[in-house]
Amino acid sequence: QVQFVESGGGLVRPGGSLRLSCTTSGFALKWAVMAWYRQPPGAARELVASITAAGGTDVALDVKGRFTISRDNAKKVVDLQMRSLKPEDSAVYYCNIRPPRESYWGQGTQVTVSS
Repeated sequence: QVQFVESGGGLVRPGGSLRLSCTTSGFALKWAVMAWYRQPPGAARELVASITAAGGTDVALDVKGRFTISRDNAKKVVDLQMRSLKPEDSAVYYCNIRPPRESYWGQGTQVTVSS
């Protein structure tokens, strides 16, 4: 069965960096458009960044220039490098395909940006 396992979250101060990883299994990653999403407290889940099978990327305007998505098909991993983090980046971060499939949501990884 398909599994996406997110890791790398934590508590970081404003201006800091984190690198999130999504490890996939039971899934033909190399053909998929993958994405990172986040859900802030009390808010809806939103798209953060996506990457096509060919490596083309797209990021949300509020993270542009700070977040970078990448993939390693051989390792079956999709990463999200986050820099210059702000308190408003605090959320649970998830990976999924784009558009997302309900059954593919994992547990997510919590990112908290606070001084």
